[in-house]
Amino acid sequence: MTYRDAGVDIDAGEALVEAIKPLAKSTARPGAAAGLGGFGALFDPREAGFKDPVLVATTDGVGTKLKVAIEAGRHDTVGIDLVAMCVNDLVVQGAEPLFFLDYFATGKLDVAAGRQIVSGIAEGCRQAGCALIGGETAEMPGMYAQGDYDLAGFAVGAAERGTLIDGSTVAAGDVVLGLASSGVHSNGYSLVRKVVERSGLTYGADAPFAAGRTLGEALLTPTRIYVKSCMAAVRAGKIKALAHITGGGLIENVPRVLPEGVVAEIDAGCWTLPPVFAWLKQLAKLDAHEMTRTFNCGIGMVAVVAAGDAMEAERLLAEGGETVLRIGRIRPRSGDEAQTQVLQADTAWVS
Repeated sequence: MTYRDAGVDIDAGEALVEAIKPLAKSTARPGAAAGLGGFGALFDPREAGFKDPVLVATTDGVGTKLKVAIEAGRHDTVGIDLVAMCVNDLVVQGAEPLFFLDYFATGKLDVAAGRQIVSGIAEGCRQAGCALIGGETAEMPGMYAQGDYDLAGFAVGAAERGTLIDGSTVAAGDVVLGLASSGVHSNGYSLVRKVVERSGLTYGADAPFAAGRTLGEALLTPTRIYVKSCMAAVRAGKIKALAHITGGGLIENVPRVLPEGVVAEIDAGCWTLPPVFAWLKQLAKLDAHEMTRTFNCGIGMVAVVAAGDAMEAERLLAEGGETVLRIGRIRPRSGDEAQTQVLQADTAWVS
């Protein structure tokens, strides 16, 4: 018997490595050569311009959005999601993403699909300005159903010592800005898939909320990467806190960057619920509270800024390509009330 008889094709693995080497090379940046094939990869923070860096590390996955990609037969964007979920968590601490590694596991390696996936990862790294310096491709027969795969990512960033953002200076009177999301991003897909099942639609059907696109294509819109725009505002000293709106939605994520004595009061009337969320809300019969603790509801990143810096922060973020909305304010906290209050959501988001 051979290893191939047991279900592991070493030749396919080597073919994938060769196919993705140019993709990794396209993400090269100062500090890293972004070459693949060694047992480990090196990165020099000094070459990247840092004098006394503090390293910040994150890890994440794409979740059950992968099931949508698998069923829709589209694998070219989930790699962007993978990078986004990691690097957006770095930038909220004021850290510049430096390098990225991925873990791709499947039951039987499909070189073409694998190349599409890594192509998306490389695109995400280019958007974030970080180098794809390595990863692992694991072919594990018996661990996954036919066609299934999983992705995990690991990102490392850096900031000069003393410049990290922790939200400790947030105070009553500060302004809350919302940066528009590109769609559902990469959270809540277990519920999304249930809604699709209830709708009776296939992923190849026309999307009810996006003219000219299939349902699968629309739901696979990749997570927006906020790194370059947010870092510009951070380096200008205009950001007090940033919150990446992931699992837990607006309700659970904003308090993670607030001091104990304040509340973020968010007015849902300040923006229109994007069509994909209106469709999900209607079919799942979700109330506003459940919407705001499950989905980003059209706001993928929240920034807290001093009132006097709000206009300049808005300008910098808009120059970076963001759609910026003033969505609320910071006020004193009364007792043990929740640290995020979303106002008027029930009336603002009536289907």
